[in-house]
Amino acid sequence: MSSFPAVLKSEWTKIRTVASTSWTLASALLITVGIGAGLCAIVSATFENLPEADQVSFDATQMSFSGMLFGQAAILIFGAMVVGSEYTTGMIRTSLAAVPRRGTLLLGKVTAATALALAVGLATSFVAFFLGQAALGDRGIGLDGENVLRAVIGAGLYMALLALFAIGASMMLRNTAAAISILILFVVVLPLVLSVVDTTRKIAHYLPSQAGSAIMQSVPVSAAGSDVPYGPWGGLGIMALWAIAAVVGGYLVLRKRDA
Repeated sequence: MSSFPAVLKSEWTKIRTVASTSWTLASALLITVGIGAGLCAIVSATFENLPEADQVSFDATQMSFSGMLFGQAAILIFGAMVVGSEYTTGMIRTSLAAVPRRGTLLLGKVTAATALALAVGLATSFVAFFLGQAALGDRGIGLDGENVLRAVIGAGLYMALLALFAIGASMMLRNTAAAISILILFVVVLPLVLSVVDTTRKIAHYLPSQAGSAIMQSVPVSAAGSDVPYGPWGGLGIMALWAIAAVVGGYLVLRKRDA
């Protein structure tokens, strides 16, 4: 069973039959949508109290994705579990016995998991957008607004790249708990800490979450008064490089180490 279609089918079966992976993806959707809609409702009710500069540069589209800060943790957990659970249970030995070509095995995992994360990510981004704009009321914007569709689709792409990054990191660490802890610290916590201090803020710009989330902006960086040195697609490109580097690192570990 070493042909790629067979490997892909096997990996898809593993993912969809494990309840924990389904729950993490469902959590990512519900958390992102729920928190985003709630915050949009709060902003709508208190908009007049915002500083004038914030009102002028207000990004209604990005506001819909304000729950992504929390929802992305569930996506990271999903990506870590796709790989880490097999090492925890010892099933990786069975997988490698069935698919001796380790590159093919990893490609099957990456393809199946990332495709599912992309589907869930796009569903999450569109639902979050429409509910968020409904909560914003007159402050909302339509899908036909400038840069809006790009931002909504980009949010789904961002979630897929997060899952891909987590898969690669988990393959390198080969431990679910360690992978989840390090991923959340690196992707969620570290950028927030670095952004507090002016001297380290520039470093935070190039971390996965800070760079990738730029794709969710519909208001140009210049209009928002941001000091970010790249645009939406540039930020997503940096995120993609992080994800590719993680997968390459995971492949090297898988190729050189015993199960």
